[in-house]
Amino acid sequence: MKSYIAKPAEVERKWYVVDAEGKTLGRLASQVATILRGKNKPIYTPHVDCGDNVIVINAEKIAVTGKKLTDKLYVTYSGFPGGKKEVMLKDMLANKPEEVIRHAVKGMLPDGKLGRQMFKKLHVYAGPDHKHEAQKPETLEF
Repeated sequence: MKSYIAKPAEVERKWYVVDAEGKTLGRLASQVATILRGKNKPIYTPHVDCGDNVIVINAEKIAVTGKKLTDKLYVTYSGFPGGKKEVMLKDMLANKPEEVIRHAVKGMLPDGKLGRQMFKKLHVYAGPDHKHEAQKPETLEF
């Protein structure tokens, strides 16, 4: 019996819409990352991008547990002395709610070229509207 290896030209991509309202951040991010990688498909091949496109709506209504709103920090460093910036989760949700989900999902994808290619198929919107109606996305429930 031989193993099946998917080829990039053979992969069929679907579009899915996920509503983030009331969902827990980490649980949603891990399920979205699984779909972006293609691990939910029987033709999954680790070195080929087999994943589907995912649209996440209502990013501003994501839920977190515990004291993460005040304790969780997003840290960036410019490389210069005094260039360290820390932003709390509640401030990030108020200013850029899409970035919270993007950051969580990106951390669950592989590093390198393949992970960047998978990450490009993620589309996050703060509100309930998105601009991908022409792709006829299916609603996905977790």
